[in-house]
Amino acid sequence: MADFFRRLPVYLLLDCSGSMMGEPIEAVRQGVKALLSELRGDPQALETAYLSVITFDSQARQIMPLTELMQFQEPEIKASGATALGGALSVLIDCIDQEVRKSTETQKGDWRPLVFILTDGSPSDMEEFNKAVARLKDVKVANIIACAAGSKADTTYLRQITENVLMMNTLSAGDMAQFFAWVSGSIKMSSKSVDAKPGGPIELPPPPQGFVVVP
Repeated sequence: MADFFRRLPVYLLLDCSGSMMGEPIEAVRQGVKALLSELRGDPQALETAYLSVITFDSQARQIMPLTELMQFQEPEIKASGATALGGALSVLIDCIDQEVRKSTETQKGDWRPLVFILTDGSPSDMEEFNKAVARLKDVKVANIIACAAGSKADTTYLRQITENVLMMNTLSAGDMAQFFAWVSGSIKMSSKSVDAKPGGPIELPPPPQGFVVVP
């Protein structure tokens, strides 16, 4: 019966470049831990949401495949290198293609994935980034929310990926905790609304205080 269960796939794309070293990357680790704890305490999210983590520094890789929340093991997250955001988007498209179940004549596929991108800079792999953005526009694979973290984050590139762009002013532990709390709230809200409004537009809670929605 589990094979016919419609999942809500959630992908976290986390910037692990050298500029995230120290407090920011530790705040990301704590944020993922808090996110898991929060989602595991919500019956609807526990039943519906499946989580994957893709990190990007000089390279992009999926460090945790799409996994149900109770089986999810916290991945090791370290900071170093550049900001291969284009590579991360390419990995995302491939992972969605391989992991998300598509609808067939006999059963409905998974819900449209939710993707959260967190970055504090701009892509270091522009050629790959431009290709990946073109692929994303062609396939329209997911609901994507991007967060530009800190004063050096460039929202121009994130706006090419999605209309849902948030700006947080600092990379402080407090702001990072607020971001991950907002992500967990968004996932919980989505896991409740997918059954109520199948195919409807994505609904998100209001952004945390001090965060700005980029117009």
